[in-house]
Amino acid sequence: MLTLNNLSSPKGAHKNIKRIGRGQASGQGTQAGKGHKGQKARKSGHVRTGFEGNNLPLYMRLPKRGFNNAAHASKVQSVTLKSINVKFIDGEVVSTESLLAKKLLKLGYEAKLIGSEKLTKKVTFSGITLASEGAKKSLEGLLN
Repeated sequence: MLTLNNLSSPKGAHKNIKRIGRGQASGQGTQAGKGHKGQKARKSGHVRTGFEGNNLPLYMRLPKRGFNNAAHASKVQSVTLKSINVKFIDGEVVSTESLLAKKLLKLGYEAKLIGSEKLTKKVTFSGITLASEGAKKSLEGLLN
């Protein structure tokens, strides 16, 4: 019968921790795995990433030049005409909100219609201004 006084962990559930700095016989005595002297061998010897000890860090020595467009670039996601044929029904309005609701567009992105398939559903487009050349030819006048 299993009672509180004869409970035990299953084999392999508990592993003895390595006791560092508890004498030579432990196998981790003397320097206790910290090598010989130096800043990192001291009790508070942890230094932040990139710290070079009285030297100017590498990331500060390297030149910061050039232009990065990431902050100014518009986020555009492509939506195929085929997916509009599948997800929408006749009479629906295709807008950024409806594309978000049908999970064809991610939040914060602008939709760009691509593909050259003929549109089989009678849908109206609202607020979508970007389209590929093939999509423009197959839509002809439906985009505002």
